Amino acid sequence: MSLYYQLEGRSGAPVVVLSNSLGTTLEMWQPQMAALLENFRVLRYDTHGHGRTTKNGKTTLPQLAEDVISVMDDAGVKQAHFCGISMGGLTGLWLARFAPERFLSVTVANSAAKVGEQNGWLERARTVRHDGMEAIANSAPQRWFTEDFVKHHHSQVDALCATLAGIDTEGYASCCEALAAADLRGEIGNITLPMQFIAGASDPVCSVADSEFMHQQVHGSHLVTLESSHLSNVGDAHGFNVALLNFIQQDD
Repeated sequence: MSLYYQLEGRSGAPVVVLSNSLGTTLEMWQPQMAALLENFRVLRYDTHGHGRTTKNGKTTLPQLAEDVISVMDDAGVKQAHFCGISMGGLTGLWLARFAPERFLSVTVANSAAKVGEQNGWLERARTVRHDGMEAIANSAPQRWFTEDFVKHHHSQVDALCATLAGIDTEGYASCCEALAAADLRGEIGNITLPMQFIAGASDPVCSVADSEFMHQQVHGSHLVTLESSHLSNVGDAHGFNVALLNFIQQDD
């Protein structure tokens, strides 16, 4: 499998790894780039079966996490801060639990130790294999953004939905199956890394209660709630950037 990534920023600066949500590519992090590049290098990558990263066999959460390690190794990054959203956040949870030596901190945004229900993810995988990505793309704004954000930010919403419509069907479906099987609720109490959880007050996919559960399980962790829906890094980019930078600069 060929993992596509981009490493940007001043050589020698601390690195932040960004991990995208299901149905998006590394471009989803554009609202964070200017703020992060002032003091950090940024390593972004396309998740398994998304964008310019090809799919290779069955997809599992450990595989999604090990892809991050592979990207870091290829880029020559020994340790980094990590920030992931939704599926990327769950990937970060796995890394915080099972590969803590590679990370300085982990920020998990709009995610959960178990995202959704198994049957729902398996049904979505069947749907896209049968009907294609169009139906999922058409309903995405209601999952991803508040009604007010959709009303006032057409170009950003349309661009992300167009990306979703163009995601490889099998790549998307296989990640749905990985989410169906993933459950870290019994593991996260063992995490000792500095952790931050970011929740969206209007998120219909991963609730504030999901973030509160993780926050309660991980000793010493931070919890921030933003006035946004599921893609809070886009829906409240300023609030997201402040929360992320405050956390990782404090840790540095």
